Amino acid sequence: MPGTTPAAAELVQRAAGVIAAKHRGDLDGAEELLAAFGSEQAKILGFYLLADLGLGLLRAQSGQSMDDLVRELSLLVAATATPPEA
Repeated sequence: MPGTTPAAAELVQRAAGVIAAKHRGDLDGAEELLAAFGSEQAKILGFYLLADLGLGLLRAQSGQSMDDLVRELSLLVAATATPPEA
């Protein structure tokens, strides 16, 4: 993440920690990390930067354009979304 400030890098690391904790089943740890963001704006920025970094890594590995990756991701999300129960 060229040009990222240390504070922004910390937010990205915290967001990655939330996801890692959740995937290893440490829901309390994930909640603690979420609470440590301090503000909704910091949380949004951390997860935005993490998503941007992740998509950039995937783009570099796959050779696909960012538009193609985002389109694929959108289709996957739409296909797996469960409609609310009536």
